[in-house]
Amino acid sequence: MPTFNERENIALLVPQLLAIAGLNVLIVDDGSPDGTGAAADRLAEASGGRLRVMHRTGARGLGRSYVDGMQGAVLTNVRYVCQMDADLSHDPIDLVRLIRAGAGADLVIGSRYVPGGALHNWPRRRVWLSAVANWYVRGVTGLRVRDCTSGFRCWRRDLLARLPLAQIASDGYAFQVEMAYKAWRAGATIVEAPITFVERRQGSSKLSGRVIAESIWMPWRLIARKTVRRRPD
Repeated sequence: MPTFNERENIALLVPQLLAIAGLNVLIVDDGSPDGTGAAADRLAEASGGRLRVMHRTGARGLGRSYVDGMQGAVLTNVRYVCQMDADLSHDPIDLVRLIRAGAGADLVIGSRYVPGGALHNWPRRRVWLSAVANWYVRGVTGLRVRDCTSGFRCWRRDLLARLPLAQIASDGYAFQVEMAYKAWRAGATIVEAPITFVERRQGSSKLSGRVIAESIWMPWRLIARKTVRRRPD
C-alpha cells in the first residue's frame, strides 16, 4: 500500500486490514511531508509484527513505490501479493473477495466495470475520463480487461517474480496498465472481481496533467516494444 500524505486515512484503514486473518501489511511511504511515515511506524509497533513500513528516498512516484514494495514482497514466501490505495477508496471487504478469486487465477483485478462493480461519489467528469481511458487502452493494446486502470489487485507471488519489475518506468494509471499488459503477455490467467470504488473522503487526488499525458502514450509504447521484439534479425 503506497502512501503520500495519507496520515488520517491509514489510521482508519490499517485496523480494518489487520482484522483480516492471515494478512500482513506493507506500507510504502514516499517521504510524506504530513508525517504519514511516522504515523505508520507507530501503527507497526502495535501490530505484533504484521505491519511493516518501507520509507522510500530518491525519485518520488506511485509506480516507483509499487515496484519497491513488490520487489520486497516477491522475496518472501507469501502466496498472494495484493495492492490497494490508502485513501479509503478501496474497501477491505472487497480485498477478501479478491484473495478468494486468486485460487483460480494468476492476477485478480478489482473491477468497477463488471457486473456487481460500482462507483460511488465520483464526479461525472471522472467517470467519463475513466471509461474513455479503459476503452482507449483496450483498443490500442488488445488487453482483454474491463478495468485496466484499477489499482486494487491480487497477484500470485510467483507471477510477480516472473515479471521484469526493475524495467517498469511508468507511474499513476499508466503503471496499472503496464503491469496488466505485461502479465497478459506473460500468459497469466487474469480475472476481474467486482468492487465498489468510493471517492476519497479526505486529502487530495494525485491525478494530474502529467499522469493523464503518460496514460495516453503508454499503450503505444507497450505495443511498440512488442513490435520491436518480433522483428527478424
